[in-house]
Amino acid sequence: MRIPRDLSAQELVKALEKMGYEVTRRKGSHIRLTTMEQGEHHVTIPDHAAMRVGTLSGILGDIAEHFGIPRDELMEELFRK
Repeated sequence: MRIPRDLSAQELVKALEKMGYEVTRRKGSHIRLTTMEQGEHHVTIPDHAAMRVGTLSGILGDIAEHFGIPRDELMEELFRK
């Protein structure tokens, strides 16, 4: 599965809520999300209309590593219609 090219930060936040993440902080143009599933994990995402592919790739890689699943499986879970 390809990384979405036009994903906004708000869409990513909504998708990550499926994985148990909650918004814990907003400061300036960044949003911090935290989950307690499989241990505590924090991720910070820039609050932009369209996220850069490299930034999104890094965030998804970090989350996939935390949950111990391949990135493709994570993207399927988050972005399937």
